[in-house]
Amino acid sequence: MAWESAAGLARLLAHAAGVVARRAVVTVETGPFARWRWPGPTPERLVIAPQDIRTADPTLAADIYAGIFAFAGKVVETGGRSPFEVHDAPDDWTAALHGFTWLRHLRAADGALTRQNARALVADWIAQETKAPPIAYEPEVLARRVLAWITQSPLILEDADRAFYRRFLRSLTRQVRRLRTRFLDAPEGWPQLLSAIAVVAAALSMDGQQRLVRQGTQRLEQELAEQILSDGGHISRHPGVLLEILAELLPLRQAYTARGLSPPPSLIGAIDRMMPMLRFFRHSDGAFAHFNGMGSTPADLLATILAYDDVRGQPVHDATSSGYQRLEAGSTVILMDTGMPPPLALSAHAHAGFLSLEMSGTHHRFVVNCGVADADERWRQVARATPAHSTVTLEETSSARTLTRRMLRRRLGPLLVSGPSAVTAERRQTGDAITVTARHDGYAAQFGFVHERQIVLQADGGRIDGIDRLMTRSSRGRGRDRFAIRFHLHPAIRANRTAGGDILLMAPDGEAWTFSCPLIEPELAESIYLSDVHGRRRSAQIVVSGRARVTPEVAWTLVRTGLPARGRPVRASVAQGDAGLFD
Repeated sequence: MAWESAAGLARLLAHAAGVVARRAVVTVETGPFARWRWPGPTPERLVIAPQDIRTADPTLAADIYAGIFAFAGKVVETGGRSPFEVHDAPDDWTAALHGFTWLRHLRAADGALTRQNARALVADWIAQETKAPPIAYEPEVLARRVLAWITQSPLILEDADRAFYRRFLRSLTRQVRRLRTRFLDAPEGWPQLLSAIAVVAAALSMDGQQRLVRQGTQRLEQELAEQILSDGGHISRHPGVLLEILAELLPLRQAYTARGLSPPPSLIGAIDRMMPMLRFFRHSDGAFAHFNGMGSTPADLLATILAYDDVRGQPVHDATSSGYQRLEAGSTVILMDTGMPPPLALSAHAHAGFLSLEMSGTHHRFVVNCGVADADERWRQVARATPAHSTVTLEETSSARTLTRRMLRRRLGPLLVSGPSAVTAERRQTGDAITVTARHDGYAAQFGFVHERQIVLQADGGRIDGIDRLMTRSSRGRGRDRFAIRFHLHPAIRANRTAGGDILLMAPDGEAWTFSCPLIEPELAESIYLSDVHGRRRSAQIVVSGRARVTPEVAWTLVRTGLPARGRPVRASVAQGDAGLFD
Protein backbone atom coordinates (compact mmCIF):
# COMPACT_ATOMS: atom_id res chain seq x y z
CA MET A 1 0.00 0.00 0.00
CA ALA A 2 1.38 3.46 -0.94
CA TRP A 3 0.31 5.08 2.34
CA GLU A 4 1.74 4.14 5.71
CA SER A 5 -0.89 5.31 8.18
CA ALA A 6 -4.59 5.63 8.75
CA ALA A 7 -4.16 9.40 8.62
CA GLY A 8 -2.58 9.17 5.17
CA LEU A 9 -5.39 6.97 3.91
CA ALA A 10 -7.97 9.36 5.36
CA ARG A 11 -6.38 12.32 3.57
CA LEU A 12 -6.34 10.44 0.29
CA LEU A 13 -9.99 9.39 0.62
CA ALA A 14 -11.00 12.95 1.51
CA HIS A 15 -9.18 14.28 -1.55
CA ALA A 16 -10.80 11.68 -3.81
CA ALA A 17 -14.22 12.57 -2.41
CA GLY A 18 -13.51 16.23 -3.12
CA VAL A 19 -12.62 15.46 -6.73
CA VAL A 20 -15.86 13.51 -7.20
CA ALA A 21 -17.86 16.29 -5.54
CA ARG A 22 -16.32 18.97 -7.76
CA ARG A 23 -17.13 16.99 -10.87
CA ALA A 24 -20.71 16.56 -9.70
CA VAL A 25 -21.02 20.29 -9.11
CA VAL A 26 -19.67 20.99 -12.58
CA THR A 27 -22.28 18.65 -14.05
CA VAL A 28 -25.02 20.67 -12.36
CA GLU A 29 -23.42 24.00 -13.24
CA THR A 30 -23.30 23.09 -16.92
CA GLY A 31 -26.81 21.65 -16.98
CA PRO A 32 -30.20 23.29 -17.58
CA PHE A 33 -30.23 24.87 -14.11
CA ALA A 34 -26.84 26.49 -14.51
CA ARG A 35 -26.33 29.65 -12.46
CA TRP A 36 -22.92 30.51 -13.85
CA ARG A 37 -24.04 32.19 -17.11
CA TRP A 38 -22.37 34.84 -19.20
CA PRO A 39 -23.14 38.14 -17.39
CA GLY A 40 -24.43 40.55 -20.00
CA PRO A 41 -24.55 40.75 -23.79
CA THR A 42 -22.10 39.00 -26.08
CA PRO A 43 -19.22 41.41 -26.71
CA GLU A 44 -19.00 43.11 -30.09
CA ARG A 45 -15.26 43.67 -30.24
CA LEU A 46 -11.89 43.40 -28.55
CA VAL A 47 -10.61 46.71 -27.22
CA ILE A 48 -7.13 45.73 -25.94
CA ALA A 49 -4.63 42.91 -26.39
CA PRO A 50 -2.63 42.18 -23.21
CA GLN A 51 1.09 41.80 -23.75
CA ASP A 52 2.73 38.38 -23.98
CA ILE A 53 6.10 38.80 -22.26
CA ARG A 54 7.43 35.33 -23.00
CA THR A 55 10.32 35.00 -25.42
CA ALA A 56 9.41 33.96 -28.97
CA ASP A 57 11.51 32.30 -31.67
CA PRO A 58 10.60 33.54 -35.18
CA THR A 59 12.48 30.66 -36.81
CA LEU A 60 9.80 28.26 -35.55
CA ALA A 61 7.22 30.04 -37.71
CA ALA A 62 8.72 28.43 -40.84
CA ASP A 63 8.40 24.96 -39.30
CA ILE A 64 4.76 25.56 -38.40
CA TYR A 65 4.04 26.85 -41.92
CA ALA A 66 5.62 23.64 -43.27
CA GLY A 67 3.37 21.52 -41.05
CA ILE A 68 6.07 20.58 -38.52
CA PHE A 69 4.84 20.89 -34.95
CA ALA A 70 7.43 20.20 -32.23
CA PHE A 71 5.93 20.21 -28.72
CA ALA A 72 6.82 18.44 -25.47
CA GLY A 73 9.77 16.59 -27.01
CA LYS A 74 7.64 15.16 -29.85
CA VAL A 75 7.80 16.22 -33.51
CA VAL A 76 4.75 15.65 -35.71
CA GLU A 77 4.73 16.34 -39.45
CA THR A 78 1.16 16.78 -40.65
CA GLY A 79 1.91 16.29 -44.34
CA GLY A 80 -0.70 18.81 -45.47
CA ARG A 81 -3.36 17.67 -42.99
CA SER A 82 -4.76 19.80 -40.25
CA PRO A 83 -2.72 19.35 -37.04
CA PHE A 84 -6.06 19.09 -35.22
CA GLU A 85 -6.74 15.85 -37.08
CA VAL A 86 -3.75 14.14 -35.44
CA HIS A 87 -5.23 11.68 -32.92
CA ASP A 88 -2.33 9.36 -32.04
CA ALA A 89 0.04 11.90 -30.48
CA PRO A 90 1.00 11.91 -26.77
CA ASP A 91 -1.22 13.88 -24.40
CA ASP A 92 1.50 16.45 -23.69
CA TRP A 93 1.84 17.20 -27.41
CA THR A 94 -1.92 17.43 -27.87
CA ALA A 95 -2.27 19.76 -24.89
CA ALA A 96 0.46 22.05 -26.25
CA LEU A 97 -1.15 22.10 -29.70
CA HIS A 98 -4.59 23.03 -28.40
CA GLY A 99 -3.11 25.53 -25.94
CA PHE A 100 -1.99 27.75 -28.88
CA THR A 101 0.92 29.26 -26.92
CA TRP A 102 3.00 28.67 -30.07
CA LEU A 103 1.20 31.59 -31.75
CA ARG A 104 3.82 33.88 -30.21
CA HIS A 105 6.43 32.45 -32.57
CA LEU A 106 4.31 33.34 -35.58
CA ARG A 107 3.82 36.85 -34.28
CA ALA A 108 7.58 37.24 -33.80
CA ALA A 109 8.11 36.43 -37.50
CA ASP A 110 5.88 39.45 -38.28
CA GLY A 111 5.00 38.81 -41.91
CA ALA A 112 1.88 38.66 -44.05
CA LEU A 113 2.42 34.94 -44.59
CA THR A 114 2.61 34.14 -40.87
CA ARG A 115 -0.49 36.25 -40.19
CA GLN A 116 -2.39 34.28 -42.81
CA ASN A 117 -1.07 31.01 -41.39
CA ALA A 118 -2.10 31.96 -37.86
CA ARG A 119 -5.58 32.97 -39.00
CA ALA A 120 -5.97 29.75 -41.02
CA LEU A 121 -4.99 27.59 -38.04
CA VAL A 122 -7.37 29.40 -35.70
CA ALA A 123 -10.16 29.13 -38.29
CA ASP A 124 -9.38 25.44 -38.63
CA TRP A 125 -9.74 24.96 -34.87
CA ILE A 126 -13.03 26.88 -34.79
CA ALA A 127 -14.39 24.72 -37.61
CA GLN A 128 -13.75 21.54 -35.61
CA GLU A 129 -14.44 23.04 -32.17
CA THR A 130 -17.18 20.54 -31.35
CA LYS A 131 -14.91 17.63 -32.32
CA ALA A 132 -11.93 18.69 -30.26
CA PRO A 133 -10.57 15.98 -27.93
CA PRO A 134 -11.42 16.20 -24.21
CA ILE A 135 -7.90 17.34 -23.37
CA ALA A 136 -8.55 20.53 -25.36
CA TYR A 137 -11.14 21.50 -22.73
CA GLU A 138 -9.10 20.65 -19.67
CA PRO A 139 -9.17 23.89 -17.63
CA GLU A 140 -5.44 24.58 -17.92
CA VAL A 141 -5.37 23.98 -21.69
CA LEU A 142 -8.54 26.00 -22.15
CA ALA A 143 -7.13 28.89 -20.09
CA ARG A 144 -3.90 28.91 -22.08
CA ARG A 145 -5.85 28.99 -25.35
CA VAL A 146 -8.01 31.90 -24.20
CA LEU A 147 -4.91 33.84 -23.14
CA ALA A 148 -3.08 33.01 -26.37
CA TRP A 149 -5.98 34.11 -28.58
CA ILE A 150 -6.34 37.38 -26.66
CA THR A 151 -2.67 38.29 -26.49
CA GLN A 152 -2.08 37.33 -30.13
CA SER A 153 -5.33 38.84 -31.43
CA PRO A 154 -3.46 41.53 -33.44
CA LEU A 155 -1.72 38.73 -35.33
CA ILE A 156 -4.91 36.75 -35.86
CA LEU A 157 -7.28 39.58 -36.72
CA GLU A 158 -5.18 41.95 -38.79
CA ASP A 159 -6.61 42.11 -42.33
CA ALA A 160 -9.36 39.64 -41.30
CA ASP A 161 -12.83 40.09 -42.81
CA ARG A 162 -15.86 40.85 -40.66
CA ALA A 163 -17.23 37.31 -40.90
CA PHE A 164 -14.05 35.76 -39.47
CA TYR A 165 -13.91 38.45 -36.77
CA ARG A 166 -17.41 37.49 -35.61
CA ARG A 167 -16.67 33.75 -35.70
CA PHE A 168 -13.51 34.33 -33.70
CA LEU A 169 -15.28 36.44 -31.08
CA ARG A 170 -18.19 34.01 -30.72
CA SER A 171 -15.80 31.09 -30.25
CA LEU A 172 -13.76 33.05 -27.74
CA THR A 173 -16.92 33.94 -25.83
CA ARG A 174 -18.01 30.30 -25.73
CA GLN A 175 -14.61 29.27 -24.42
CA VAL A 176 -14.57 31.89 -21.68
CA ARG A 177 -18.09 30.82 -20.66
CA ARG A 178 -16.94 27.20 -20.53
CA LEU A 179 -13.84 28.17 -18.59
CA ARG A 180 -16.03 29.78 -15.93
CA THR A 181 -18.22 26.68 -15.68
CA ARG A 182 -15.18 24.39 -15.51
CA PHE A 183 -13.44 26.42 -12.82
CA LEU A 184 -14.62 24.20 -9.97
CA ASP A 185 -13.37 21.18 -11.89
CA ALA A 186 -9.87 22.58 -12.35
CA PRO A 187 -7.10 20.96 -10.30
CA GLU A 188 -6.31 22.98 -7.21
CA GLY A 189 -3.39 25.35 -7.27
CA TRP A 190 -1.88 26.85 -10.41
CA PRO A 191 -4.58 25.55 -12.84
CA GLN A 192 -7.32 27.30 -10.85
CA LEU A 193 -5.29 30.50 -10.62
CA LEU A 194 -4.54 30.38 -14.36
CA SER A 195 -8.25 29.94 -15.07
CA ALA A 196 -9.06 32.99 -12.97
CA ILE A 197 -6.36 35.03 -14.74
CA ALA A 198 -7.69 34.00 -18.17
CA VAL A 199 -11.26 35.01 -17.32
CA VAL A 200 -10.15 38.44 -16.05
CA ALA A 201 -7.87 38.99 -19.05
CA ALA A 202 -10.74 38.12 -21.41
CA ALA A 203 -13.15 40.41 -19.57
CA LEU A 204 -10.69 43.32 -19.72
CA SER A 205 -10.02 42.72 -23.41
CA MET A 206 -13.69 42.61 -24.48
CA ASP A 207 -15.99 45.56 -24.81
CA GLY A 208 -18.82 46.02 -22.30
CA GLN A 209 -17.84 43.33 -19.76
CA GLN A 210 -17.69 45.40 -16.58
CA ARG A 211 -19.75 42.89 -14.61
CA LEU A 212 -17.50 40.01 -15.66
CA VAL A 213 -14.45 42.10 -14.72
CA ARG A 214 -15.85 42.54 -11.19
CA GLN A 215 -16.74 38.84 -10.81
CA GLY A 216 -13.46 37.67 -12.26
CA THR A 217 -11.46 40.03 -10.09
CA GLN A 218 -13.15 38.69 -6.96
CA ARG A 219 -12.25 35.14 -7.95
CA LEU A 220 -8.69 36.19 -8.78
CA GLU A 221 -8.26 37.89 -5.41
CA GLN A 222 -9.51 34.79 -3.63
CA GLU A 223 -7.05 32.53 -5.45
CA LEU A 224 -4.11 34.86 -4.84
CA ALA A 225 -4.93 35.02 -1.13
CA GLU A 226 -5.04 31.22 -0.91
CA GLN A 227 -2.02 30.41 -3.07
CA ILE A 228 0.62 33.13 -2.61
CA LEU A 229 2.17 32.79 0.84
CA SER A 230 3.25 35.66 3.08
CA ASP A 231 6.91 35.34 2.03
CA GLY A 232 6.02 35.23 -1.68
CA GLY A 233 6.30 31.49 -2.25
CA HIS A 234 3.59 29.35 -3.81
CA ILE A 235 1.57 26.93 -1.75
CA SER A 236 2.78 24.01 -3.92
CA ARG A 237 6.40 24.78 -2.87
CA HIS A 238 7.41 24.50 -6.57
CA PRO A 239 9.86 27.36 -7.33
CA GLY A 240 9.11 27.33 -11.07
CA VAL A 241 5.42 28.08 -10.54
CA LEU A 242 6.40 31.60 -9.47
CA LEU A 243 7.75 32.26 -12.97
CA GLU A 244 4.55 30.98 -14.57
CA ILE A 245 2.36 33.12 -12.32
CA LEU A 246 4.38 36.30 -12.78
CA ALA A 247 4.47 35.80 -16.56
CA GLU A 248 0.67 36.13 -16.51
CA LEU A 249 0.15 38.60 -13.65
CA LEU A 250 2.51 41.28 -14.96
CA PRO A 251 0.63 41.71 -18.28
CA LEU A 252 -2.68 41.50 -16.38
CA ARG A 253 -1.60 44.41 -14.18
CA GLN A 254 -0.93 46.44 -17.32
CA ALA A 255 -4.30 45.41 -18.79
CA TYR A 256 -6.16 46.89 -15.81
CA THR A 257 -4.31 50.17 -16.33
CA ALA A 258 -4.98 50.13 -20.08
CA ARG A 259 -8.73 49.96 -19.34
CA GLY A 260 -8.48 52.85 -16.89
CA LEU A 261 -8.91 50.62 -13.84
CA SER A 262 -6.76 50.28 -10.75
CA PRO A 263 -5.30 46.77 -10.36
CA PRO A 264 -6.63 45.12 -7.19
CA PRO A 265 -4.34 45.57 -4.18
CA SER A 266 -4.06 41.79 -3.76
CA LEU A 267 -2.57 41.51 -7.26
CA ILE A 268 -0.03 44.25 -6.57
CA GLY A 269 0.82 42.71 -3.20
CA ALA A 270 1.28 39.24 -4.68
CA ILE A 271 3.68 40.55 -7.34
CA ASP A 272 5.64 42.53 -4.75
CA ARG A 273 6.02 39.43 -2.56
CA MET A 274 6.93 37.04 -5.38
CA MET A 275 9.66 39.17 -6.97
CA PRO A 276 12.13 38.79 -4.04
CA MET A 277 11.45 35.03 -3.99
CA LEU A 278 12.79 34.77 -7.53
CA ARG A 279 16.10 36.05 -6.21
CA PHE A 280 15.79 33.75 -3.18
CA PHE A 281 15.88 30.60 -5.33
CA ARG A 282 18.71 31.76 -7.60
CA HIS A 283 22.23 30.40 -7.33
CA SER A 284 25.40 32.32 -8.13
CA ASP A 285 25.12 31.29 -11.79
CA GLY A 286 21.53 32.55 -12.02
CA ALA A 287 19.87 29.11 -12.08
CA PHE A 288 17.07 28.09 -9.72
CA ALA A 289 17.62 25.43 -7.09
CA HIS A 290 16.14 22.02 -7.91
CA PHE A 291 13.44 21.64 -5.28
CA ASN A 292 9.99 20.05 -5.58
CA GLY A 293 9.67 19.74 -9.34
CA MET A 294 11.98 22.51 -10.56
CA GLY A 295 13.86 21.51 -13.70
CA SER A 296 16.09 23.60 -15.95
CA THR A 297 15.69 27.35 -15.45
CA PRO A 298 14.11 29.26 -18.37
CA ALA A 299 16.77 31.96 -18.33
CA ASP A 300 15.08 34.12 -20.97
CA LEU A 301 11.77 34.26 -19.09
CA LEU A 302 13.51 34.84 -15.77
CA ALA A 303 15.49 37.76 -17.20
CA THR A 304 12.33 39.28 -18.68
CA ILE A 305 10.43 39.05 -15.40
CA LEU A 306 13.30 40.43 -13.33
CA ALA A 307 13.38 43.45 -15.64
CA TYR A 308 10.00 44.38 -14.12
CA ASP A 309 11.49 44.41 -10.62
CA ASP A 310 11.94 48.09 -9.86
CA VAL A 311 13.20 47.58 -6.30
CA ARG A 312 15.88 44.95 -7.07
CA GLY A 313 16.45 44.42 -3.37
CA GLN A 314 18.29 41.62 -1.64
CA PRO A 315 16.43 38.30 -1.53
CA VAL A 316 14.78 37.18 1.66
CA HIS A 317 16.75 34.56 3.57
CA ASP A 318 14.29 33.02 6.03
CA ALA A 319 11.34 31.82 3.91
CA THR A 320 9.63 29.96 6.73
CA SER A 321 6.15 30.07 5.20
CA SER A 322 7.43 28.42 2.01
CA GLY A 323 9.69 26.03 3.94
CA TYR A 324 13.11 27.09 2.64
CA GLN A 325 16.28 28.67 4.02
CA ARG A 326 18.94 30.66 2.19
CA LEU A 327 22.41 31.01 3.70
CA GLU A 328 24.59 33.54 1.90
CA ALA A 329 28.03 34.86 2.83
CA GLY A 330 30.80 36.17 0.64
CA SER A 331 30.29 34.51 -2.75
CA THR A 332 28.78 31.32 -1.29
CA VAL A 333 25.08 30.46 -1.43
CA ILE A 334 23.36 27.51 0.28
CA LEU A 335 19.68 26.75 -0.29
CA MET A 336 17.95 24.23 1.96
CA ASP A 337 14.53 22.56 1.93
CA THR A 338 13.14 22.84 5.46
CA GLY A 339 9.41 22.54 4.78
CA MET A 340 6.55 20.11 5.10
CA PRO A 341 5.05 18.34 2.08
CA PRO A 342 2.54 20.60 0.30
CA PRO A 343 -1.20 19.95 0.66
CA LEU A 344 -2.15 16.58 -0.82
CA ALA A 345 -4.04 18.03 -3.79
CA LEU A 346 -0.99 20.11 -4.74
CA SER A 347 1.66 17.42 -4.28
CA ALA A 348 1.79 15.90 -7.78
CA HIS A 349 5.23 17.49 -8.37
CA ALA A 350 6.52 17.45 -4.78
CA HIS A 351 9.75 15.61 -3.96
CA ALA A 352 10.91 13.57 -0.97
CA GLY A 353 13.94 15.82 -0.53
CA PHE A 354 13.46 16.94 3.05
CA LEU A 355 16.50 18.79 4.47
CA SER A 356 18.26 18.53 1.10
CA LEU A 357 20.65 21.33 0.21
CA GLU A 358 22.31 22.90 -2.79
CA MET A 359 25.50 24.99 -2.73
CA SER A 360 27.08 27.36 -5.23
CA GLY A 361 30.36 29.23 -5.17
CA THR A 362 31.44 32.35 -7.00
CA HIS A 363 30.20 31.43 -10.47
CA HIS A 364 29.22 27.76 -10.41
CA ARG A 365 26.93 25.34 -8.61
CA PHE A 366 28.83 22.63 -6.76
CA VAL A 367 26.26 20.58 -4.79
CA VAL A 368 22.83 20.08 -6.35
CA ASN A 369 19.79 17.83 -6.36
CA CYS A 370 19.32 15.70 -9.47
CA GLY A 371 16.47 17.86 -10.73
CA VAL A 372 13.65 16.49 -12.85
CA ALA A 373 13.20 15.16 -16.39
CA ASP A 374 9.89 16.58 -17.58
CA ALA A 375 9.52 14.42 -20.67
CA ASP A 376 10.04 10.99 -19.09
CA GLU A 377 7.63 9.64 -16.45
CA ARG A 378 10.04 6.93 -15.25
CA TRP A 379 12.82 9.42 -14.61
CA ARG A 380 10.36 11.81 -12.97
CA GLN A 381 9.65 9.15 -10.36
CA VAL A 382 13.35 8.51 -9.82
CA ALA A 383 13.92 12.24 -9.42
CA ARG A 384 11.24 12.52 -6.73
CA ALA A 385 12.83 9.86 -4.50
CA THR A 386 15.05 10.81 -1.56
CA PRO A 387 18.27 9.25 -3.01
CA ALA A 388 18.11 11.80 -5.87
CA HIS A 389 18.63 14.61 -3.33
CA SER A 390 21.59 15.88 -1.35
CA THR A 391 20.36 14.69 2.00
CA VAL A 392 20.26 11.58 4.22
CA THR A 393 18.60 8.39 2.99
CA LEU A 394 17.80 5.45 5.27
CA GLU A 395 17.85 1.93 3.81
CA GLU A 396 17.62 3.43 0.29
CA THR A 397 14.00 4.31 1.10
CA SER A 398 12.27 7.60 0.41
CA SER A 399 11.18 9.74 3.34
CA ALA A 400 7.84 10.23 1.54
CA ARG A 401 5.87 7.98 -0.81
CA THR A 402 3.97 8.68 -4.01
CA LEU A 403 0.66 7.13 -5.00
CA THR A 404 1.42 3.88 -6.83
CA ARG A 405 -1.97 2.22 -7.39
CA ARG A 406 -2.44 2.54 -11.15
CA MET A 407 -6.16 3.23 -11.11
CA LEU A 408 -5.92 5.85 -8.35
CA ARG A 409 -2.84 7.39 -9.91
CA ARG A 410 -4.63 7.77 -13.24
CA ARG A 411 -7.63 9.44 -11.62
CA LEU A 412 -5.94 11.52 -8.92
CA GLY A 413 -2.41 12.01 -10.21
CA PRO A 414 1.01 11.04 -8.79
CA LEU A 415 0.29 12.51 -5.37
CA LEU A 416 2.65 12.44 -2.40
CA VAL A 417 0.52 10.40 0.00
CA SER A 418 2.84 9.99 2.97
CA GLY A 419 5.72 11.88 4.46
CA PRO A 420 6.93 13.70 7.56
CA SER A 421 4.33 14.77 10.09
CA ALA A 422 6.69 17.43 11.44
CA VAL A 423 9.50 19.45 9.86
CA THR A 424 11.05 22.21 11.96
CA ALA A 425 13.82 24.73 11.36
CA GLU A 426 15.71 27.21 13.53
CA ARG A 427 17.93 29.98 12.19
CA ARG A 428 20.58 31.88 14.10
CA GLN A 429 22.89 34.57 12.73
CA THR A 430 25.88 36.09 14.50
CA GLY A 431 28.81 38.14 13.33
CA ASP A 432 30.83 34.99 12.77
CA ALA A 433 28.40 32.63 11.03
CA ILE A 434 24.90 31.73 9.92
CA THR A 435 23.48 28.54 11.47
CA VAL A 436 20.37 26.63 10.40
CA THR A 437 19.24 23.55 12.34
CA ALA A 438 16.34 21.54 10.91
CA ARG A 439 14.79 18.13 11.50
CA HIS A 440 12.12 15.88 10.02
CA ASP A 441 10.42 12.66 11.15
CA GLY A 442 9.81 11.10 7.74
CA TYR A 443 11.68 7.95 8.81
CA ALA A 444 10.21 7.70 12.30
CA ALA A 445 7.19 5.55 11.46
CA GLN A 446 9.14 2.92 9.51
CA PHE A 447 12.62 2.94 11.04
CA GLY A 448 12.26 4.84 14.32
CA PHE A 449 14.68 7.69 13.46
CA VAL A 450 14.42 11.47 13.22
CA HIS A 451 16.89 13.19 10.90
CA GLU A 452 18.44 16.43 12.12
CA ARG A 453 20.78 18.51 9.97
CA GLN A 454 22.79 21.50 11.15
CA ILE A 455 24.53 23.76 8.62
CA VAL A 456 26.96 26.50 9.62
CA LEU A 457 28.24 28.95 6.99
CA GLN A 458 31.15 31.11 8.12
CA ALA A 459 30.87 34.87 7.64
CA ASP A 460 33.50 34.99 4.88
CA GLY A 461 31.71 32.22 2.93
CA GLY A 462 34.84 30.07 2.80
CA ARG A 463 33.82 27.24 5.15
CA ILE A 464 30.69 25.14 5.63
CA ASP A 465 30.33 22.87 8.66
CA GLY A 466 27.59 20.28 8.58
CA ILE A 467 26.30 17.74 11.10
CA ASP A 468 23.76 15.05 10.23
CA ARG A 469 22.18 13.26 13.17
CA LEU A 470 19.88 10.25 13.16
CA MET A 471 18.18 10.38 16.54
CA THR A 472 16.42 7.27 17.80
CA ARG A 473 12.74 7.76 18.52
CA SER A 474 11.62 4.12 18.80
CA SER A 475 12.85 0.57 18.26
CA ARG A 476 10.97 0.15 14.99
CA GLY A 477 12.94 -1.27 12.10
CA ARG A 478 15.53 -2.78 14.44
CA GLY A 479 18.53 -3.85 12.41
CA ARG A 480 17.52 -1.62 9.49
CA ASP A 481 19.62 1.46 10.06
CA ARG A 482 21.94 1.76 7.07
CA PHE A 483 22.21 5.38 5.99
CA ALA A 484 23.78 7.24 3.10
CA ILE A 485 24.49 10.96 3.12
CA ARG A 486 24.61 12.07 -0.49
CA PHE A 487 26.02 15.21 -2.08
CA HIS A 488 25.17 15.19 -5.80
CA LEU A 489 27.58 17.28 -7.85
CA HIS A 490 26.85 19.46 -10.84
CA PRO A 491 28.18 17.93 -14.09
CA ALA A 492 30.58 20.86 -14.56
CA ILE A 493 32.38 19.97 -11.31
CA ARG A 494 35.36 17.63 -11.42
CA ALA A 495 35.88 15.53 -8.30
CA ASN A 496 38.96 13.59 -7.22
CA ARG A 497 40.33 12.11 -4.02
CA THR A 498 43.17 13.97 -2.31
CA ALA A 499 46.26 12.44 -0.72
CA GLY A 500 44.55 12.60 2.69
CA GLY A 501 41.40 10.80 1.58
CA ASP A 502 39.25 13.91 1.20
CA ILE A 503 37.37 14.88 -1.96
CA LEU A 504 38.57 17.84 -4.02
CA LEU A 505 35.92 19.61 -6.09
CA MET A 506 37.03 21.83 -8.97
CA ALA A 507 34.91 24.23 -11.05
CA PRO A 508 35.81 25.13 -14.66
CA ASP A 509 37.08 28.56 -13.56
CA GLY A 510 39.47 27.07 -11.01
CA GLU A 511 37.44 27.58 -7.84
CA ALA A 512 38.06 24.59 -5.56
CA TRP A 513 36.43 23.18 -2.44
CA THR A 514 37.54 20.26 -0.31
CA PHE A 515 35.01 17.91 1.30
CA SER A 516 36.13 16.18 4.53
CA CYS A 517 34.46 13.74 6.91
CA PRO A 518 36.63 12.70 9.90
CA LEU A 519 34.60 9.66 11.10
CA ILE A 520 33.75 8.00 7.80
CA GLU A 521 35.85 8.18 4.65
CA PRO A 522 33.73 9.66 1.85
CA GLU A 523 33.31 7.78 -1.40
CA LEU A 524 32.88 8.98 -4.97
CA ALA A 525 30.11 7.35 -6.98
CA GLU A 526 28.28 7.92 -10.24
CA SER A 527 25.19 10.12 -10.36
CA ILE A 528 22.97 11.68 -12.99
CA TYR A 529 21.88 15.24 -13.60
CA LEU A 530 18.36 15.36 -15.02
CA SER A 531 17.77 19.08 -15.52
CA ASP A 532 20.25 20.00 -18.22
CA VAL A 533 18.67 21.80 -21.19
CA HIS A 534 20.22 19.19 -23.48
CA GLY A 535 18.89 16.19 -21.55
CA ARG A 536 20.31 13.85 -18.92
CA ARG A 537 24.01 14.13 -18.12
CA ARG A 538 26.38 11.96 -16.16
CA SER A 539 27.70 13.43 -12.94
CA ALA A 540 29.24 12.33 -9.66
CA GLN A 541 28.17 12.22 -6.05
CA ILE A 542 29.91 12.12 -2.69
CA VAL A 543 28.49 9.39 -0.45
CA VAL A 544 29.07 8.97 3.28
CA SER A 545 27.49 5.73 4.51
CA GLY A 546 27.24 3.83 7.76
CA ARG A 547 24.94 2.41 10.46
CA ALA A 548 22.81 4.88 12.41
CA ARG A 549 23.01 2.93 15.68
CA VAL A 550 26.81 2.77 15.38
CA THR A 551 27.43 6.33 14.13
CA PRO A 552 24.35 8.40 14.94
CA GLU A 553 26.13 11.70 14.30
CA VAL A 554 28.28 12.50 11.27
CA ALA A 555 30.16 15.77 10.94
CA TRP A 556 31.49 16.98 7.60
CA THR A 557 33.03 20.14 6.17
CA LEU A 558 33.35 21.93 2.85
CA VAL A 559 36.28 24.35 2.74
CA ARG A 560 37.21 26.62 -0.15
CA THR A 561 40.78 25.77 -1.11
CA GLY A 562 41.09 27.70 -4.34
CA LEU A 563 39.61 30.85 -5.83
CA PRO A 564 38.51 31.39 -9.43
CA ALA A 565 41.32 31.97 -11.92
CA ARG A 566 41.06 35.74 -11.80
CA GLY A 567 41.66 35.57 -8.03
CA ARG A 568 44.73 34.08 -6.43
CA PRO A 569 46.16 30.89 -8.02
CA VAL A 570 44.55 27.59 -7.15
CA ARG A 571 46.53 25.66 -4.56
CA ALA A 572 45.51 22.20 -3.43
CA SER A 573 47.19 18.94 -2.53
CA VAL A 574 46.05 16.01 -4.66
CA ALA A 575 46.94 12.38 -4.65
CA GLN A 576 49.48 11.23 -7.21
CA GLY A 577 47.69 10.32 -10.42
CA ASP A 578 45.02 13.02 -9.98
CA ALA A 579 47.09 15.79 -11.51
CA GLY A 580 44.92 15.62 -14.63
CA LEU A 581 42.35 17.53 -12.61
CA PHE A 582 44.29 20.71 -13.36
CA ASP A 583 44.84 20.05 -17.08
